[in-house]
Amino acid sequence: MICLSVLYSNESGKKFDLTYFQQKHMPMVAQRLKDFGFVRYEIARGMAGGAPGSPAPYVCIVHVYLRSAEELQKGLGVHGKEIMGDVPNYTDIKPQMQLSEVVG
Repeated sequence: MICLSVLYSNESGKKFDLTYFQQKHMPMVAQRLKDFGFVRYEIARGMAGGAPGSPAPYVCIVHVYLRSAEELQKGLGVHGKEIMGDVPNYTDIKPQMQLSEVVG
């Protein structure tokens, strides 16, 4: 199994609509990738940084679990333009992405 982590940095003056992300964007992602190895997703809202009283470095992180990187690539080949085209509806933050192998 693999995990695609998408991180949205906590930048002053930037917008992130968590309600839209939870209720519209991620359900759409799940629907589009269901035939391409989609397993589940988890959304984490940033609360704080590592030091006491410090702000969270990320306003939101989503982890999308799929069966394989190959299936993810196929799904993004079919639906990637639509998925990425929806991003401006909830944020103007450029997301950072990391693909990981789930090992435990």
